Amino acid sequence: MKKKLAFNIRIAPYEAVGIVAAQSLGEPGTQMTMRTFHYAGVAEHVPTGLPRLIEIVDAKKHPKKPVIDVHLNKPFCDDRQKAEQVKDVLEEVLLSEVADVDEHFGKRMVRVRLTNFASEKGIDVEDVLNVIKKNVRMGLKVKVVDNTIYLKPKKETKVYEKLRRLSLTLKRLVVKGIEGISKVVVVEENGKFFLRAKGSNIEKVLKSKDPVLVEAVDRTKIYTNDIMTIFKFGGIEAARNAILREAKEVMDSQGLDVDVRHIMLLADAMTFSGRIMSVGRHGLSGNKPGVLARAAFEETVKHLANAAVTGEEDNLKGITENVIIGQVIPAGTGSVKLSLKTVKKKTK
Repeated sequence: MKKKLAFNIRIAPYEAVGIVAAQSLGEPGTQMTMRTFHYAGVAEHVPTGLPRLIEIVDAKKHPKKPVIDVHLNKPFCDDRQKAEQVKDVLEEVLLSEVADVDEHFGKRMVRVRLTNFASEKGIDVEDVLNVIKKNVRMGLKVKVVDNTIYLKPKKETKVYEKLRRLSLTLKRLVVKGIEGISKVVVVEENGKFFLRAKGSNIEKVLKSKDPVLVEAVDRTKIYTNDIMTIFKFGGIEAARNAILREAKEVMDSQGLDVDVRHIMLLADAMTFSGRIMSVGRHGLSGNKPGVLARAAFEETVKHLANAAVTGEEDNLKGITENVIIGQVIPAGTGSVKLSLKTVKKKTK
């Protein structure tokens, strides 16, 4: 016969779980250091500790240092050399990395001269020309001499402005690899190899038609620390799980033992509306149903003035509102109402 546990793991009725979770996350946050851990050679200064936690709860549109993990199918995950082949296909190569792009205002042209690094990357003049024709919409006269391409705008109006714009556009062109995926390294974990890179462009990785990527990339195991990208690509449930995972990793990396259910409550609060809301005046705190609760956090006059103009009522159902006016809060023992029913004694 199994022995029953002597305690109940469920929380007590009417417990103020929000403030308990806030304390459980906030107090360790004051103990966090500003140090960072080495991220396998990729984006070495990926924020950890308090800066990363703030990034998560503020629901930043773009993390300071996005990182993507691309897992591989067999045999690519078992062989480092094969994984290196996938790396070469995945990593973006900008034109400015493999060619010298110079403006010649006297001759009214831009010169693109391929360097030796281009041949090392397997890029030739034809590849560069195809990329330019595909991405540059400006009308151009093109001349090719050996490893050099000369580009001249067809129209003579505002020619110097066009040359500068053309030069800047050419330097940013991606001639090979996936746009936004850079500094790719091969990482070994539990005897398996996968790729870790700077960037978060999950969509382009999965939609790539390159035969090597189609065969090698495990589409069921791809992850980025960019929560907004996960929301856009996988929906609100995936974003909720990403918030939970990222916050838990921050706590674990600092050696802080926080019950995962507190982090789950935070993730639920940020995503219950169907979109990711920050914990602040533009998110959860600024969208509370009670007027006094909104006013108690930030922008007090704005909330009170708007409520007065629209004739909004506050039914005093939250914790903050009742603290402000000095009533018993509707939590814990304050949630229990005791009433006494009197019976009139019959007289003979």
